[in-house]
Amino acid sequence: QVQLVESGGGSVQAGGSLRLSCAASGYTTSSNSMGWFRQAPGKERREREGVAAIYTGGGSTYYVDSVKGRFTISKDNGKNTLYLQMNSLKPEDTAMYYCATDTRRSRCTLSTISPNYWGQGTQVAVSS
Repeated sequence: QVQLVESGGGSVQAGGSLRLSCAASGYTTSSNSMGWFRQAPGKERREREGVAAIYTGGGSTYYVDSVKGRFTISKDNGKNTLYLQMNSLKPEDTAMYYCATDTRRSRCTLSTISPNYWGQGTQVAVSS
């Protein structure tokens, strides 16, 4: 049974940093695509925004323009854990952040990843 469990969310002031973690279990994570998505307050699930994605087999990473240079996605294959380091946080980064994986295809970009498993989410709140 595939499980994704996020942690690391919280409340910070603008300019601060947070590191999100996602512990994955129940499948082989060493050669597939994983990503972080966010759902801003008042938005529907279908409006979730892809923030970053990584191909765990080769390490290729992809980011939405609004977080480039501030966020870094990484994966520890030995620990089966996905990370999102978020620096220089802005109030517009406030959202529920979800870890997700597409186990049906190996290599995806942020535009093509179509997750079939999601975590429960972790809340990030950035105040000005």
